[in-house]
Amino acid sequence: MTKLTRRRFIADTVAAAATVTIVPSYCLGRTKDRPAPSDTLYFAKVGCGGMGGGDFNEVVAAGARPSALCDVDSKRAAGTVGHEACKGLTLYSDFRKMFDEQAKNFDAVVVSTPDHMHAPVSLAAMQLGKHVYCQKPLARTIRECFEMRDAAARYGVVTQMGNQGHSGGALERTIECVHAGVIGTVREVHVWTDRAQNWWPQGADVRLPTAPLVAPAHIDWNAFLGVAPAVPYSDAIHPFKWRGLIDFGCGAIGDMACHNMDPAFMALDLGQPTSVKTTSSEFNRISFPAWSIVEWQFPAKGDRPAVKVFWYDGGKKPERPSDLPAGRELDGNGCLFIGEKGKMLGGSHAGFCAPFDKDYERPKETLPRSEGHYKEWVMAAKGEKIRRGTTGSHFGYAGPMTATIAMGVVGMYFPGETLAWDGEKLEFQRAAANQYLHREYRKEYALPRRASS
Repeated sequence: MTKLTRRRFIADTVAAAATVTIVPSYCLGRTKDRPAPSDTLYFAKVGCGGMGGGDFNEVVAAGARPSALCDVDSKRAAGTVGHEACKGLTLYSDFRKMFDEQAKNFDAVVVSTPDHMHAPVSLAAMQLGKHVYCQKPLARTIRECFEMRDAAARYGVVTQMGNQGHSGGALERTIECVHAGVIGTVREVHVWTDRAQNWWPQGADVRLPTAPLVAPAHIDWNAFLGVAPAVPYSDAIHPFKWRGLIDFGCGAIGDMACHNMDPAFMALDLGQPTSVKTTSSEFNRISFPAWSIVEWQFPAKGDRPAVKVFWYDGGKKPERPSDLPAGRELDGNGCLFIGEKGKMLGGSHAGFCAPFDKDYERPKETLPRSEGHYKEWVMAAKGEKIRRGTTGSHFGYAGPMTATIAMGVVGMYFPGETLAWDGEKLEFQRAAANQYLHREYRKEYALPRRASS
């Protein structure tokens, strides 16, 4: 197998890559130093601080074992590096070097980086035949989302996006209620979040820093930038405020829609929309707007009629339903189904969307429940049978859903305009909008694709 070097790093598309059969190391069975996959799944961790530390602990608790570590900030990674399971492991700051030197030692990769590096790391891992768990949002751009979907299928790897509520049981209850007709035919869904302003800055007044500062010795700033344009180091970007900046994050919609819109995508089998329209506060094209409202139109599918889905962030919410019980208000995060016979409302991070305006008989459980979001991914990567058959938020599902969410970001460049989407060509019918399907990678990272072997 051709070695994955930085000079042969993946370019900004793998869609045209030739199909190649890759046999990961875990398929080779037991060796002198390593047990067979039925015993242990070995993983590389990219992003060890913050949410990355939580992901690390969950994957270890699910029975996997770390064999390689990478983080651009050694200080923030210290908690994970100091874990007893990591004794003797080297901490890399550049994932490409880690892949070059350690690929033979792991079977899977857990990606917990800022949004702009989700696709570059995950695509490179899948090209090596590694299973991938990637935090939400799956990718930063529409094109990356579909490339992630296609790569997972091409290389036959087990994948999962990190919207953990997808596996908590509440989603299945919501689907069962909708499919049982508890609130009748659904033609409209409203989804919202309380982010961003009370979490990180977003809005027209937010600017990239211009004063050149020297990054602390514990931060590899070039590795943090990755595919993003080169800008000076600033603590106004790292470790957390990057999320509100176009070059690094996906804003409030990218942060929370993969959670809060998930019930609508699953229960109504939405698929791809036919159009998107975004209105927002002033958009300076550096930071995401202080607030936005997005409307998608989804076509009829089978027996389901056409559906409108609305998104609100930055303090915006749908109108409070007049039949909501007295004293109850809309939570900071929610998902509201509007049916012809009633309404269903979910609370923080959506959760179970329960009917609130009518008595109902809870439908019989018809859907299998997950062993756990991390657990089912670890089990499936080891070749073990899981209850749902496949991981619930695999890239075949998470890719198109995240792409739909990212369409709302493209709409910010065309305020108030309805952008028609061609689901076959995977492009907008307005040519000017297609320049935002992807963001060009920094030259150091946009290098020739890895050759097939």
